[in-house]
Amino acid sequence: MDLHNSFTLTKTKAMGPSSTFCQETELALFLLLMSEQAINRRTLRPVEPESEFVIKIHDINDNEPTFPEEVYTASVPEMSVVGTSVVQVTATDADDPSYGNSARIIYSILQGQPYFSVEPETGIIRTALPNMNRENREQYQVVIQAKDMGGQMGGLSGTTTVNITLTDVNDNPPRFPQSSVHLRIPESSPVGTAIGTIKASDADIGRNAELEYRIIDGDGRDMFDIVTQKETQEGVITVRKPLDYENRRLYTLKVEAENLYVDPRFYYLGPFKDTTTVKISVEDVDEPPIFSRSSYLFEIHEDIEVGTIIGTVMARDPDSAAGPIRFSLDRHTDLDRIFNIHSGNGSIYTSKMLDREISQWHNLSVIAAEINNPKEMTRVSVYVRILDVNDNAPQFAVFYDTFVCENARAGQLIQTISAVDKDDPLGGQKFFFSLAAVNPNFTVQDNEDNTARILTRRNGFSRHEISTYLLPVVISDNDYPIQSSTGTLTIRVCACDSRGNMQSCNAEALLLPAGLSTGALIAILLCIIILLVIVVLFAALKRQRKKEPLILSKEDIRDNIVSYNDEGGGEEDTQAFDIGTLRNPAAIEDKKLRRDIIPETLFIPRRTPSAPDNTDVRDFINQRLKEHDNDPSAPPYDSLATYAYEGNDSIAESLSSLESGTTEGDQNYDYLKEWGPRFNKLAEMYGGGESDKDTS
Repeated sequence: MDLHNSFTLTKTKAMGPSSTFCQETELALFLLLMSEQAINRRTLRPVEPESEFVIKIHDINDNEPTFPEEVYTASVPEMSVVGTSVVQVTATDADDPSYGNSARIIYSILQGQPYFSVEPETGIIRTALPNMNRENREQYQVVIQAKDMGGQMGGLSGTTTVNITLTDVNDNPPRFPQSSVHLRIPESSPVGTAIGTIKASDADIGRNAELEYRIIDGDGRDMFDIVTQKETQEGVITVRKPLDYENRRLYTLKVEAENLYVDPRFYYLGPFKDTTTVKISVEDVDEPPIFSRSSYLFEIHEDIEVGTIIGTVMARDPDSAAGPIRFSLDRHTDLDRIFNIHSGNGSIYTSKMLDREISQWHNLSVIAAEINNPKEMTRVSVYVRILDVNDNAPQFAVFYDTFVCENARAGQLIQTISAVDKDDPLGGQKFFFSLAAVNPNFTVQDNEDNTARILTRRNGFSRHEISTYLLPVVISDNDYPIQSSTGTLTIRVCACDSRGNMQSCNAEALLLPAGLSTGALIAILLCIIILLVIVVLFAALKRQRKKEPLILSKEDIRDNIVSYNDEGGGEEDTQAFDIGTLRNPAAIEDKKLRRDIIPETLFIPRRTPSAPDNTDVRDFINQRLKEHDNDPSAPPYDSLATYAYEGNDSIAESLSSLESGTTEGDQNYDYLKEWGPRFNKLAEMYGGGESDKDTS
């Protein structure tokens, strides 16, 4: 058998899904391995060893170049030189680059000439025209083609779009639209008032269009300022000093606008700044009065007499036709009306007594207005400082809780005291301490630093004899005139330990016998409490034994409602809550006294007429209430209980035993058997009781 060792298979264009060999399969195979072996059909045994065939697949140009992005975005500065690199685009081809020119790509530009060009081998896009100006055109669209087979005829191709933007550079100097500007401002405009704005145009944008304005010349350089607004790139002219129409009416300024950031490459385009002339006319207005000072400060002593002049304010009318001025005080700044002012000459005087300790400063506002035109007014601040006069005596700085130990020794320190004074002398405070009279028990020692020490003068103190000492201390200052006061220290006598620590100062401790300790006192109190508890329990048990049972017999059964929040006689007062009486008013028991109290004087109860049958419960209660309110002999222990009324009787009649205590006749309960098996038990209970009674 003849077998070829290898053969070549050429890849062709696919005519159908099952009739082609393709190099670009999922495994990207370049070699296909095949094996062949001759076998005996009868025995199925191989008659020769296996033969291996290697099939090599040759590539053809069946894939076009593709770009990773359909649209590219790039930018390049305007005015760039020819050949400036913009961006590089790269296409890929799936064909075998090692076999022929199937994967060799050549780039060309289809759209975007003559502004841009592309390098055929690398795909780098470059500028093709010089001095491309962003202000003329900013956006460009370039279409790049990538073709395989080295760009030869029959090659496949793909395209992509590149959007190119020209970025701005500072190639345009600022220019004022006018050579001169005329502005007007009233002379009454305060400092800082904006007069107007000027603006130089710049074709650039962003950082390249930022300007700075300044006044470089003119006779108004000292009177006006110019401020650059970063947001609008405008120059705002403001008032620097107060204007006066009577002194000058026209000012001239020379204003310059210059770029902040200049590119040296474009110096040849001219200076990147421009100038304009600004003329400012001052207009005359009726001005308010002007004070001689911006503020006034007056100092006076607090002890001056009422009506004393503390100072004078002065104002004038700045207009050419000066008119008279009237002065007044803004009462919102002097609510207590301590000061007043002469309307003609501006003299301020006191109308009440002053006190530095209440208010050390007074901030007044004085108004000056033209008499002919009261709307034109001016305010000025007047600060009045009240100077101190020594008119307050010193006092203790705090309240002192002072004690002395019973075992104290002579000369022992028991308290350090200090003082305060509302006055504020220029040389500072200086206090002197002394006793109002010689004291045999205590003395005071001045420390000469505005403090003093309280010392004992004898050994030992006794709470049994005197529990509290009062020590008057005289405190004086050193100002003129000298002021002094007497403060009294309350010194308690306390029991202390050997170290001088206070143990007890209570008055109860003085009543205890000597030698009785705290533990013994607590034990005695506990014993007393236990004895009291035993006595109370014994009395309660004894009272419980003597208490009358509520139910005396089977026949004497009644329902009671006991209320504990009334002002009656308590738990035993059940006579007032007999509902049977309410149900049957005719069965009222007369001459029945209360069992829970013992009145001091026995009053003969007044017999009240029985209420008619079928009287409503509410009417009955109101009637009884009215009777007791009008009865002067009734004791003040009766209580009123209100019962809920449940309406008229039912057709089945009542099973309650409320009326059993008020009627003497026997009742028959045999009819309960007719109500069904649920009421048989009641019938047996009540019926059986009656039968027993009858048999007995």
